[in-house]
Amino acid sequence: MSKVVGIDLGTTNSLVAYVRDGRPVVIRDGRGDALVPSVVSIGEDGTVHVGREAQRRLLTAPSRTVYSVKRFMGRGVDDLTEETHLFPFRVGGEAGGVVRIGLGDRELTPPEISAFVLRALRSRAEAHFQGEGEFDFEVDRAVITVPAYFNDAQRTATRDAGRLAGLDVLRIINEPTAASLAYGLDQRDRGLIAVYDFGGGTFDVSILRVEDGVFQVLATNGDTHLGGDDIDQLLTTQVLAALGAAGRDDAPSPDLVQAIRRAVIDAKQDLSDADETEIRVEPGPGLPAGYRARLTRAELERLIRPLVERTLEPCRLALADAGLQPSDIDEVVLVGGSTRIPLVRESVAALFGRVPHSDINPDEVVALGAAVQADILVSGRREMLLLDVTPLSLGIETVGGVMSKIILRNSTIPASGREMFTTFVDSQTAVDVHVLQGERELVDDCRSLARFRLRGIPGMPAGLPRIEVAFQIDANGILSVSARELRTGIEQAIEVKPSYGLTDEEVERMLIESFEHAEGDVEARLLIEARNEAESVIVATEKTLRRPDLTTIEVEELEAGELARIRGALASLRESMPGDDRQRILEDTTRLNAVTQHLAEVVMNRSIRAALAGRNVGEV
Repeated sequence: MSKVVGIDLGTTNSLVAYVRDGRPVVIRDGRGDALVPSVVSIGEDGTVHVGREAQRRLLTAPSRTVYSVKRFMGRGVDDLTEETHLFPFRVGGEAGGVVRIGLGDRELTPPEISAFVLRALRSRAEAHFQGEGEFDFEVDRAVITVPAYFNDAQRTATRDAGRLAGLDVLRIINEPTAASLAYGLDQRDRGLIAVYDFGGGTFDVSILRVEDGVFQVLATNGDTHLGGDDIDQLLTTQVLAALGAAGRDDAPSPDLVQAIRRAVIDAKQDLSDADETEIRVEPGPGLPAGYRARLTRAELERLIRPLVERTLEPCRLALADAGLQPSDIDEVVLVGGSTRIPLVRESVAALFGRVPHSDINPDEVVALGAAVQADILVSGRREMLLLDVTPLSLGIETVGGVMSKIILRNSTIPASGREMFTTFVDSQTAVDVHVLQGERELVDDCRSLARFRLRGIPGMPAGLPRIEVAFQIDANGILSVSARELRTGIEQAIEVKPSYGLTDEEVERMLIESFEHAEGDVEARLLIEARNEAESVIVATEKTLRRPDLTTIEVEELEAGELARIRGALASLRESMPGDDRQRILEDTTRLNAVTQHLAEVVMNRSIRAALAGRNVGEV
């Protein structure tokens, strides 16, 4: 027997969920962590590391570790942008072909790397079901979410990744639609919903109408290359510039860039709750003295405001496409970890004139909605129809290099369209059909999806043949195109394989390689679990040590030398964690837990006193 799950394959983190007793739940690991970092690393011995372990290797083996691969899905070498120089891994490939990412001596495509993440999610789900006593269940079917603004090539790449992971992808659905399902907004009698999705690597906004069980996307807009990663890169660049101003002439090493990136991410997250924090890069190769700098929320907001403003224009365009004003919207839903930033929430509330929904964890809401859709598909327990839209117009090239649109942007899918064409030259016996995607009028300004040739047309004067070109988009947003000469009945059809999709032969080869490079044995897994636990303790300790009132705490409530002992235990665990000595990692973790116990109690007591003081002020 098999289980079906919903998967949010994210830029920064990925999650898996399913429906239990009529309610969607996210599947967590033994430590209660729902997130699997979308990071893959390949060791010197060929071992593939995924998730937290791979994330740690960004600092110890950056050239063998890839993150944010979702940004490369369905993209070609020609699409690559300038920021690739900040990545520690190699990015290349042949002109006009699929991107290839070099990790050590291996070169992998983005779908292959995403497949490793999907396998990790599948393994987590199967382990969960076995833990509940369901040993006969295999997870082999899934609904996978994508940004609403993903084009055909990116959706096909996502489906390829699912195939490589051994999953039957029942449906590819848009992340905003999934988020609305998680909130149960489909069960409203009627209403207009705006879903603002600001994730790690992509931004999109969708305007949806719910009416009598029909869930229709009216318009969508966004930017597949704008997300929290851009904020991280902005902060990283600022720190590198500060180091350059301090006299560093040499180019920063990948190890140093990743250490800085990790530090600025910690600081960014701190400022979602605090008004001030510290960017702290520990001493290491390329930075013997380390780096420390205070960062306030106001400074962060000044820096990132242009990026946040970039998200608001697609919102206005989507509203205009739907023929609506902000005041027409009944509900606003926030999705994606970047929506935790106070400036983002304030900007969205100001635009739409209402406080957005944020009750459900923004990291989990999409996976929960995917689980709901998966359950609907296999059980039919709910009467609901999803009507998504195609984000960009589709058409073919006509004489003079002109784009002739057949299915317009924001058409409800499944969708179809057909147009009549003819020949331009006398006695023409074949027609080349060039399939395009985009909004511009000229072919050179649009994206090429596929080409094929309709042969066997009887030689007739130009203008006499009647050639019908038909487009069909299925529920997953995958395009099929056919061309038929009506006088003779000659027809040629193609399921559009985007320029950057994988062939069946490539998929088969990659599946074989995945078995050859299977993950390590039980001992390797135990080592990974020990490192996971160690990292959790390190992160919690470092966050406490960044508290603005730490100096006051040390003077007023800690024993002499207590803070020094904590920093010593922290340094010892940082040193042992990347190694292979599991016993030492466990011992150092236990030691750090012990020496921080009193500090944790002090911090907790202060927080309780502050909360009570605030409540008393309000009551007065």
